[in-house]
Amino acid sequence: MPLILTEEQTMLKEAADGFLSEKAPIAHLRKLRDQRDPDGVSRDLWRQFGEMGFAGVIIPEEHGGSGLGPVEAGVVAEAMGRTLTPSPFMGSGVLSATVLTEAGSEAQKSDWLPRIAAGEAILSLAVDEGAKHRPDAIATTAERSGNGFRLNGRKGFVLDGHVADALIVAATTDEGLTLFLVDPKTAGIEIERTVMVDAHNAARVVLTDVEVDADAVIGSVGGGQPALDAALNLGRACAAAMLNGAGDQAFQITLEYLRTRKQFGKLIGEFQSLQHRAAHLFTEIELARAAVIGALQRLEAGKDPKGLAVSVAKAKAGKVAELAVQEAVQMHGGVGMTDEFDVGLYMKRVRVLNELLGDAAFHQERLARAQGY
Repeated sequence: MPLILTEEQTMLKEAADGFLSEKAPIAHLRKLRDQRDPDGVSRDLWRQFGEMGFAGVIIPEEHGGSGLGPVEAGVVAEAMGRTLTPSPFMGSGVLSATVLTEAGSEAQKSDWLPRIAAGEAILSLAVDEGAKHRPDAIATTAERSGNGFRLNGRKGFVLDGHVADALIVAATTDEGLTLFLVDPKTAGIEIERTVMVDAHNAARVVLTDVEVDADAVIGSVGGGQPALDAALNLGRACAAAMLNGAGDQAFQITLEYLRTRKQFGKLIGEFQSLQHRAAHLFTEIELARAAVIGALQRLEAGKDPKGLAVSVAKAKAGKVAELAVQEAVQMHGGVGMTDEFDVGLYMKRVRVLNELLGDAAFHQERLARAQGY
């Protein structure tokens, strides 16, 4: 399959780029940050995501979504990377929507998917527990208690967990990994907002003897791994797409600076050394974009159940975006480190996205182990 977007996907890209450029430019992020907004996200903007069909891009049409696939989700994610948009899209529209679509009961789907698609509800997937992404090392437990379960554990890096209307918690039971749909207002749950270095939001969640009914289980007891894997694979691919968007936009900002900044009586873009660095970065960005589109296409076709192509894309996009923002800051000189210039914001965002759902080292090791090393 050609590693390019179809005509319909290109139209979606243009719509997403236009919408976010108008409704959520970098000034939107700066405003939320500088005013110390208690939520750090705009509910109104999330509803507009729903009106545009972005919030429910992968949600089936029978549940109010657009019924599209991974490639289209990646298109929206890349557009968000360009504008650094703080939004529940990743936590709700990608991770949580995938879990519910894959394994949710009819009641769970009917209750939550239409509200996510409309931008009326925010859900958060609580998986990670340590400083690094380790979905294979979940220590949160769920013990049978009466007609339900008692949850105990700690979660970190829960995207927009402080404003979530519901949490999807991954925990271990005697039968294996199980996913639970939990009301964050349930007794025993403590949630602490953590503003990240890039002014986006996550939360720490502590669960102490949290009682939930049996109908809180998503799918079957001990059968949560397939739905979690599907959500993480799509989330990783969308994070890679965001990295592409952020890295490419930092590159475009830098190109404009090279065209306008003069030094020693010449435009700095005329210096051959900077031209060589820009040309090298351009080729790397295009390679990363191809890797991400390829991974999204394989997910859509069901040809990457283990997410190995996704790991290639996440690792490559992360390395390239890191190079792009480093070059952007360096080519801007001293002003590149000031808050007044946007390139520093892109550097911070790339740093967070690299850690989200596994950094390059995590995915390189994942690929090595799959090859028997």
